[in-house]
Amino acid sequence: MAEIHAGPEAIAMGVDRLSKGLLVAFPTETVYGLGADALRADAVERVFALKGRPSTNPLIVHVSGIDMARRVVANWTIEAQRIAEHLWPGPVTIVLPKATNIPDIVCAGGPTVAVRCPEHPVALALIESFGKPIVGPSANPSGRISPTTPEHVFDSMRDADLLILDGGHCRAGIESTVVDLSTDVPTILRLGVVGAHTIADIIRKPVACATQEHAEGTSKSPGLVGPHYQPMTPTKLVPIDALSEANDTVVILAWSVQSHPHRGLLIAMPTNLDQYASKLYGALHDADKTPSTGIWVEMPPIGDDSEHDRSVRAAIMERLQRATHA
Repeated sequence: MAEIHAGPEAIAMGVDRLSKGLLVAFPTETVYGLGADALRADAVERVFALKGRPSTNPLIVHVSGIDMARRVVANWTIEAQRIAEHLWPGPVTIVLPKATNIPDIVCAGGPTVAVRCPEHPVALALIESFGKPIVGPSANPSGRISPTTPEHVFDSMRDADLLILDGGHCRAGIESTVVDLSTDVPTILRLGVVGAHTIADIIRKPVACATQEHAEGTSKSPGLVGPHYQPMTPTKLVPIDALSEANDTVVILAWSVQSHPHRGLLIAMPTNLDQYASKLYGALHDADKTPSTGIWVEMPPIGDDSEHDRSVRAAIMERLQRATHA
């Protein structure tokens, strides 16, 4: 049975479990991760089994900082150093050729590893106390809505042998940006709240974007293969002018609530895009708990004309398109 605990005692319990090859759900600034010793293949296998995750979908290795990151990659580049110095701890994952101590299962059999340092005191305390890197895919069944509170984790994994570390609500709310530095051209594999323009400025090189789904084989990044972020309730993304067509059995996630009154349940979404991203998964969880026949998500706000808002909206749209894909 899963249990939620908080405080220094919970960190000690988490370290003990990780040392035994068992699982610990932990908070990050993005979503809650399902943690295991990244250097133990048997522990990582438990993560895949509990999530029902395809073996072709790699995991992100979470580290306490640059020194630990260097131990899990074969070659720590100047671009990786610049990104880590400017954006770690934070929601940016770096892909590089893996070191020999990383089990193949972590990387879906591929030659690269995805690594990041999370910006959350509980996550950092857990990794630093454990002294080794931990994997941390989202702590939910594969393909379903990512968890941003400990209660979300418990609701979906209550019957598992799992310790859940309570770190409150995840600030950023959507998964990290993944940048591939293993090839000549740095490439964004998964969109996040940190945009390509920010990374390009830091590494002083152009950055490409390649977020298309990989239909076959393994991937260098999680979040690119198969369905993701999906509620159990049928969900669709709709334009503003379609909201008036919703009946009272539909839950609506909308930011233009004043313009489109709804007789059924309406979950008000922020107009600020950073706040929208932070609330998105929680709102989908809340909507999915209702006895509704469907969830309608209004197209997210445009935001201002800044590169930051354009990047955040693109990341939100990528999550919504996957969440609403039949």
